[in-house]
Amino acid sequence: MADPANELQTVRDYLRYVCSRFSESTLFFGHGTDNVWDEAVQLVMRTLHLPLENNTLFLDARLTLTERELILQRLSRRIDQRIPLAYLLGEAWFMGLPFYVDERVLVPRSPLGELLESRLQPWLGEREPGRILDLCTGSGCIGIAAAMVFEEAIVDLSDLSPEALEVAAVNIDTHGVSDRVSTVRSDVFDTIEGRYDVILSNPPYVDAEDMADMPAEFRHEPELGLSAGDDGLEIAHRILAQARGHLNPGGLLIVEVGNSWVALQEAYPDLPFTWLEFENGGDGVFLLTAEDLETAGL
Repeated sequence: MADPANELQTVRDYLRYVCSRFSESTLFFGHGTDNVWDEAVQLVMRTLHLPLENNTLFLDARLTLTERELILQRLSRRIDQRIPLAYLLGEAWFMGLPFYVDERVLVPRSPLGELLESRLQPWLGEREPGRILDLCTGSGCIGIAAAMVFEEAIVDLSDLSPEALEVAAVNIDTHGVSDRVSTVRSDVFDTIEGRYDVILSNPPYVDAEDMADMPAEFRHEPELGLSAGDDGLEIAHRILAQARGHLNPGGLLIVEVGNSWVALQEAYPDLPFTWLEFENGGDGVFLLTAEDLETAGL
């Protein structure tokens, strides 16, 4: 059989070949892309350190043998081992920003990015948050993106996993926000001090049934960042029980619970959850104010 590295020469060749290989595979797309073409563009272009957009100038450029072999190696691992592409590249995009990722953290994919792009409006109003907490931060993408939006805010990135915090620290340095963003190891709120104007969290929320049925790609992600007991609410219960003591008056608690949102709603019939809607997809994100929690006796 002919070696593709000898027959395929240009960027255009590799985009076509990768698309063909992806199309005949049983891959799951859900870690930054949702279709064959976008996944192929990301694999080829980012392996070559080329932009994902406005890149037609390079389509007929010929690749070196080293570049060709690296694309094919990553293609093989993506298909044969079902490794999420972000781990192969060491890079994921969130809110238009690149973040370093590896198998110590989940691949960023939260709809909270869309909320941050709107500066948490209309819920924040004219207030500028002084302190923001990204609880269960993982790669740090949500908190760092918040720091980029609210340029005067002090942001804490919290996680139980020291390995995840190592990745978050890399991203803090990459984005040059170490003067305002720092990491803290904490099991939910256990070692968190002080109060915040905004608490953002994408905690583990996958229930036992969904964990058992997940596509192979998710098996490469840390279980600590996904699994949250039989009903997926193990961490959400703890957040709701303790958040009031860490919010300033008028403060916002915004938490993603995914498919577990129905069970959460049923568990707290007296809480006036605001379930947020997103133009770019995603659901199961609630917003509560400090006063909502206080009124409900939490």
